[in-house]
This record gives sequence, C-alpha cells and structure tokens, in this order.
Amino acid sequence: MIFVHDKGRMANNILQYGHVYAWGREHNRQTMSMRFAYKYPHFHISHTRHHNFPTYVFAKYAAKWGLIPTVSFDEPLDEEKKEIVDRELLNRKYNMVLVSGWYARWYDLFLKYKPEILQLFAFDDKIEHKVAETMKTSNGLRLGVHIRRGDYATFQGGRFLYSDEQYIAVIRQFCSLHPEEPLTIYICGNDPKLNKDYFREELRGEGGNERTIVFPEGSPTEDLCLLSHCNYLIGAPSTFSLVAAMYRDLPLYWIENPDSKLTEDSFRRFDYLFRHIY
Repeated sequence: MIFVHDKGRMANNILQYGHVYAWGREHNRQTMSMRFAYKYPHFHISHTRHHNFPTYVFAKYAAKWGLIPTVSFDEPLDEEKKEIVDRELLNRKYNMVLVSGWYARWYDLFLKYKPEILQLFAFDDKIEHKVAETMKTSNGLRLGVHIRRGDYATFQGGRFLYSDEQYIAVIRQFCSLHPEEPLTIYICGNDPKLNKDYFREELRGEGGNERTIVFPEGSPTEDLCLLSHCNYLIGAPSTFSLVAAMYRDLPLYWIENPDSKLTEDSFRRFDYLFRHIY
C-alpha cells in the first residue's frame, strides 16, 4: 500500500494523488490519499476502500514513528533519479510506504489512467444537484472565471495577483470573441471582498449582447464542480482552474500576461497545461 501524504490545497491534492495512483495502477500497487480520507468528503474516492479516518491516522503516525518508510518528492527529479525512486517504490520489502512531496509526477501514466482518475474524483450527487440548480437558468455560452487572490499576494512574488480591472478587461475580450451569443459568466474565487457590483456594471451587455453575471458563492468543491460544467474557463495560472478543465477537457485560458491579446488560440487543454504548472 502506498499512502499519499498530499500537500497544498484541494486541487493540488487531486493532481498529486492522480500521479501516484497512475504509477500504482501501472505497477499493481494499491494507493490511498490521506487528504481524501477525511478532509474532502464530497468525491467518489472518499467513499472507497481504505479512504477513512482510522486509516489516515494509522498512516500518519506509522510514518511519523518510523514504522513505515517515506519516499519524498520535494524537488524535481531527472530521469536517473526517477529510476532510483521507481526501484525504491517497487521494492517489495516495503509492503507499506508513504509518498510525500509535490514533484511526484508521471505525466504519461497520468494520461493513460486519466479516465479512472476522473471517476475517482467524480463529485457526489449532492454537489452535482446543487450546481445544476445554480446553472439551470444559464443562457447561451457559459464562461467560468476563477479569481485568485489571498495567497496569490505572495505566490511567485505576487506575479499573478490581478486587479478587478485586469480581470474585467480579459473577460471583455472574451465577450468580443462571441459578439452574437448570449453569455452567462460565472465568477468564482477566494476573495470575500470582491466588488461584485463593479463587475456587474462593467460587464453588462452592450449593443444588444445579452450577458448574465453570476457569483455562485459555493464551497470550493461546489465552485470546482460548477466551473467544470462551463464551456470556457479563464483564470490566473492555478491548479484549481486546471482541475476544473480536466473533467470535460474544457478550453482554459491562463492569464500569464493581463495585457496580452486574447484569441481563440489563447485557450489550451488540460493535457498540455498540466505539464506546465507554475
């Protein structure tokens, strides 16, 4: 059994476990996500065998007390180091091992087993039903926007901390790409002080173009589910929008430079972007 000691937030945890799960499937090793054993209960994986609080406690303290070994991925690995780590994980004397670190990555295996990973991280019916209720009045094309603030004040030196005006300018460019279509724009994020009236005023329809602006105000899991049901996604580079795009292979635009011109070719798919995480 490989216990995955996930780090970071929910979307990071999904990606990290997905990589280790794919490696385990390829090598016939069982895996267990410690975070999804207790912290995020509204996914299918949280109801599967081994994903429960007692197993989480066992793995945590067995590793802490040195009863099971830990294999760490705290820095990127070159091919030679990956081979060494693979041999270590395959060593059958380790009936149980804890994997820790953000750089546990097997991109090709992840894509190979992506359908299974998507099944594991399917949302519970309760979440899907709530999101369906929120989106039932959507009209035309659905654009999901993820506004990341909070920790992005320091992440990458604040490189991706964008103002309301910058987000609005990008959204307007998207609207100009679809001038004849009614749009429903869902704006999610982690800024509790977001000036919603300002967004509504600045993004209201022009020239007969119908636009509906919605602030879902759901939990992170509900926001992730809702974004996954949009037609397009826009946001600062983050694993949250990336995972939302993964569910239905949605076109996603990461705002790497808010002054860049937005075109249809600016949008990328998950299979490319997940290899280029910041």
